[in-house]
Amino acid sequence: MSESTITELRTPPKLADGTLRVVPLGGLGEIGRNMAVFEINSKLLIVDCGVLFPEEHQPGVDLILPDFSYIEDRLDDIVGVVLTHGHEDHIGAVPYLLRMRQDIPLIGSRLTLALVEAKLTEHRIKPYTLTVSEGQIEQFGPFECEFVAVNHSIPDALAVFIRTAAGNVLHTGDFKMDQLPLDGRLTDLRAFARLGEEGVDLFMSDSTNADVPGFTTAEKEIGPVLERLFGQVQKRIIVASFSSHIHRVQQVLDAAAAHGRHVAFVGRSMVRNMAIAEKLGYLNVPPGIIVDLKNVEDFPDDRIVLMSTGSQGEPMAALSRMANGDHRIQVGKGDTVILASSLIPGNENAVFRIINGLLKLGAEVIHKGTAKVHVSGHAAAGELLYCYNILKPKNAMPVHGETRHLIANGNLARQTGVADENVLLADDGSVVDLVDGKARIVGQVECGFVYVDGSSIGEITDSDLKDRRILGEEGFISVITVVNRSTGKIVSGPEIHARGFAEDDAVFDNIKPQITAALEEAVVGTKEHTTYQLQQVVRRVVGTWVNKRHRRRPMIVPVVLEA
Repeated sequence: MSESTITELRTPPKLADGTLRVVPLGGLGEIGRNMAVFEINSKLLIVDCGVLFPEEHQPGVDLILPDFSYIEDRLDDIVGVVLTHGHEDHIGAVPYLLRMRQDIPLIGSRLTLALVEAKLTEHRIKPYTLTVSEGQIEQFGPFECEFVAVNHSIPDALAVFIRTAAGNVLHTGDFKMDQLPLDGRLTDLRAFARLGEEGVDLFMSDSTNADVPGFTTAEKEIGPVLERLFGQVQKRIIVASFSSHIHRVQQVLDAAAAHGRHVAFVGRSMVRNMAIAEKLGYLNVPPGIIVDLKNVEDFPDDRIVLMSTGSQGEPMAALSRMANGDHRIQVGKGDTVILASSLIPGNENAVFRIINGLLKLGAEVIHKGTAKVHVSGHAAAGELLYCYNILKPKNAMPVHGETRHLIANGNLARQTGVADENVLLADDGSVVDLVDGKARIVGQVECGFVYVDGSSIGEITDSDLKDRRILGEEGFISVITVVNRSTGKIVSGPEIHARGFAEDDAVFDNIKPQITAALEEAVVGTKEHTTYQLQQVVRRVVGTWVNKRHRRRPMIVPVVLEA
């Protein structure tokens, strides 16, 4: 591992004149929450502002945001937010950033900005935007940005080449090198070569598939598989995918049209995004093929395809509700469900629960493990090697991936000649300075998770989540006791109530005398006792008994009142 890997928290030095500082606030060590802040001459440029979706050990959390504390006192210094593409892990946190300053310019492609604007409408925010396309060059304060076409699992993705007085940075966003893209829009390797000739001082590249050998399969290979499956199925077909995967939806529409089926979009985000894509010309919809969900019962089962959200097991998404039997679409015997997406790390159990639920209902479930119904949107190792060899960067800083992905990407950089000390394996919050062609990690800033829970933002802590996990897994016990202040005798109680621990509170009859004895001993033995100290006595007695007798560690809430 590189000596430039951050190992401890340390305050970065004051930024020197003519030095470019790069601070990733998300996307390093995780799949999601992508955000990087660039600073030079007292001005900030942000690339991407996405969300991370919660895992099972974060109950009740809706979204996880980047930690904006690093920039919250510098909002007026932000010259713009460049959005590389329209996936939630790159644009989902934009509304929360614009709540802090609504006129921060948003820069992105036509589709990307359309998806962002639709999201911001729900938050009642009207943004200031600048639409850019490949080949375009724009100046934002001390940053000159050139935009480069890249291929991804959503149309209109862009890499950004950032020129500054301190050096040049190429940030790929998410990308792959599909040589037969559905929309004919290739990753512009000629532009990469030209930028390599100019000089890339720091290369920040997508790492998601860096540990996958070879090359990512072309999206076009899915079409024939879908057509074959559609020709075999006799009843309804339900296809689940990301609501922004326009290329995948296009192939579903094409396969449906080839077999005389109508398509209904299921899920609010799916309906919204496909309407935007069709309006802008990114989705080619055969005439008459789309039907409203409420009218699907008017068609025979062998003439319907449902294009649904929920491929990652999200509890409130359409597919999860179908698997649980609480959706208007009742899945049954003979239906076929196709999961046309990858498994985001951390979502495996939720997805497998859905698969099991659908199978119990009698449906056949097809996923990428059983048929080629999904290909990745990210460059594999072979494609990344091509990029390193074309660009010949002086420094490499892998981004967008878990730790294993970042390390694999760093190894690819070394194999192509990037010096070991110039490969930076950074963390969220690492502070990287680029000066005189050298990039170094010079410190670390606080960069925690910011949880969105309903209408609260940042109020839920890791300690709160721990309490929720205990409540969900171990249960809850409350103990209410009234003690006579003068005599030290128990006046009332202890009353014990439990939830999620035992069906009958009578299981606690044996522990009540022990609680009484321990409290009376504490009151008599310690004249200057506090209510808190007495509550701790109760907690220790109950906790020890529960652990020994039941091998459980529930949340214990003792209440001691003095009369």
